[in-house]
Amino acid sequence: MTSLTSPNHKYQIEEGRYSIQHMKRKGITAMPRPHSHDLTELYYLMQGERVYFVDDRVITVHKGELILIPGRELHSTASSEVAEFERILIHYDPALLPPSLQNEAIWFHDRGYRLFKLTLREQDEAEILMNRILEECRLQRSYYETSIITLFTELMILLQRSENISQAGGTKHPLHHLVTDVATYIRDHYREALTLEETAGNFYISPSYLSRVFHRLTGFHFREYIVHVRVREAERLLAGSTGKIQEIASAVGFEHLSHFNKTFKKSTGLTPLQYRKEVRSHPSPKLKTDVHHP
Repeated sequence: MTSLTSPNHKYQIEEGRYSIQHMKRKGITAMPRPHSHDLTELYYLMQGERVYFVDDRVITVHKGELILIPGRELHSTASSEVAEFERILIHYDPALLPPSLQNEAIWFHDRGYRLFKLTLREQDEAEILMNRILEECRLQRSYYETSIITLFTELMILLQRSENISQAGGTKHPLHHLVTDVATYIRDHYREALTLEETAGNFYISPSYLSRVFHRLTGFHFREYIVHVRVREAERLLAGSTGKIQEIASAVGFEHLSHFNKTFKKSTGLTPLQYRKEVRSHPSPKLKTDVHHP
C-alpha cells in the first residue's frame, strides 16, 4: 500500500464544505457523544478495527473497508478489541460532486449507511487518490482546490464501480449482535413504556450489564436512546403529516405534551411547532451538529 502524509492535521476547503484528515491512534478511544452533521461522512480504515453505531446497528469496520454515512444521520464510533487504528476521514457536501454522483439514493438505498469492502487493488487505488488529496492540501499549489475535488470525484467513481459492497456490516462478535438486537427492540417498541429491567429480562441478561454494554457500544444511555428514537420519529411526523402536536406526542410515546415539547427542544434546539415551520420552509433544517471524531 502507499505511504501517506503526516497524520492528524485536518484540512478544509470550499469554506468548510470539504475536509480531510489522516489520523493514527493507540489505546481505547470513543466519541464522547453520538453526533450528526450536515455533511456526508466518508471513513476509510487503513489499519485496525472500529465499531460504528449507525442506523440502529452496531457495525464493525475492518482494515480496507470504507463506510459512508449521509448528512444528519446520528452515529458514533468506539474501539473494538483492536485498540490501535489508522484512518482517513472526509466530510463533504454532495453538491461538490458532478450531478450524476450527488443523489443520495445511488449511495444509500434508503439506509443510514453504506459499507464498502474494498479489494486489495481497490484499496491501493483509493489510498493513492487520498494520498494525492492530502498532498494537494499540504502544498496548496495553483488550482489545488479544483484538483482536490477532481481527485475526490475519482474516488467516488471507484466506490460506485466497486463490486464488494456489504450493507450489513458483518461481524461475528456476539456482543455487537446483542446491542443491535436491543436497539432494534427499542425501535420496534418505543411507543410503549419501556424500562431497562423489562428489556434486559427479554434478553436474559442483567439490567446493569445491558446498561453498561449498550452505552459502551452506542454512546447512548438506555433511556437516552429511547428518547432519541421517539424524537426522530416525531421529526418525521412533524415534517410529513398535518397531525396536531398533541397527537404526535402521544403517537411517539409521550404521555404529556409539556414533556414532549421540552424534550424535543432539548434534542433539536427547536420546539415542535418551530421545527414543523422550519422544515417546510427549508427542507434540510440545521440542527445540533459536529463534534470531534476519532
